[in-house]
Amino acid sequence: MKGNHALIEAIKYRIELSPDRAISFYDYMELCLYHPEHGYYTSERSKIGREGDFYTSSAIGGLMGEVMARYIMSQTNEMSPQSPVTLVEWGGGTGRLARQLLDELKLTAPELYSRIRYICVEKSLSQRSLQAEECKEHEQLVSWISDTEWVEMGPWEQTIVISNELPDAFAVHRIEYRDGQLFEIYVEWNTDAETFSERCMLLKEPEVLAYVEQLQTSLQQGQRFEVNMDAIHWIEMIAKSLRSGLIITVDYGDEEKELYASHRMKGTLMCYRSHTAHDDPYAFPGEQDMTAHINFSALMEAGERAGAQVLGYMTQKQFLVENGILSMLQDHTATDPFSPVARRNRAIRQLLLSDQMSELFKVLIQKKSELP
Repeated sequence: MKGNHALIEAIKYRIELSPDRAISFYDYMELCLYHPEHGYYTSERSKIGREGDFYTSSAIGGLMGEVMARYIMSQTNEMSPQSPVTLVEWGGGTGRLARQLLDELKLTAPELYSRIRYICVEKSLSQRSLQAEECKEHEQLVSWISDTEWVEMGPWEQTIVISNELPDAFAVHRIEYRDGQLFEIYVEWNTDAETFSERCMLLKEPEVLAYVEQLQTSLQQGQRFEVNMDAIHWIEMIAKSLRSGLIITVDYGDEEKELYASHRMKGTLMCYRSHTAHDDPYAFPGEQDMTAHINFSALMEAGERAGAQVLGYMTQKQFLVENGILSMLQDHTATDPFSPVARRNRAIRQLLLSDQMSELFKVLIQKKSELP
């Protein structure tokens, strides 16, 4: 079986210890992505960019950071002048978005830049190292904390929390609706085939059951779908620890009615390896990215329960256009398609084309204000 053999053995050991000789898909995905030693995200394997498995919007031309900086500048006008402004990036990957954003603020808003502290919430030591190297020109502003420290250091004031393609990589429960009942997908080890295989077991997890029961969509016979409880817990944790500020979530997904519509019979789980997409989560354990679309309706509701109101929800294309990306296009007469201007214009078009990241990706902005 292909994949990280040490991780495969660790998963097999967990399966052997379980009473049913099977673990939930949630536990399987959690181990594949976040095993302390052998997980996809905790390893030193290149993940983003040409040498990795996928691209993020921050990896295309440096434009997302510039646009995000413009938006932050517009929002800090409402904050107390001369007071410190805290920017918190959750799961910052290589640190490229942080550098882009801070570069732009230093260039175009030096007074605001002088008041900023930039905090990265990151548990992976290898990712922290990449982020530190990427942001070395801003090292006096940048620091790192854990999610536990985020809660302990709250409540946070005048704070803007940013994530770019984070909750889509949280482990999910996979559910199947069949014969009027809900089943959860479990993973077992097939000794004969020497590979992982699936087993359906009645859904018993109370929290997941409650989530499915409140869905406003009629499920179809044989329909599979994902439930991302970690994303809900994550947004609640951030909002509860925030006294005043914004939560900006950039990711791919949709509202509930679209996410669980009848045309999505197999759900949205996808895997990425060497820029090739497929839907087999058992093909390369520990050596491929695994993601599922975000239910933005659930994030909105979770935030509201914690006092964070929806300030905006839009496609990434709309966010980019509203914050001036078209003004970044430059006229040029150069015939070299690899000139800096040509490459920058091409990156802008790539971000705005409907078949790229523009429509599938969404931007959710939630605001938390102090109570009077």
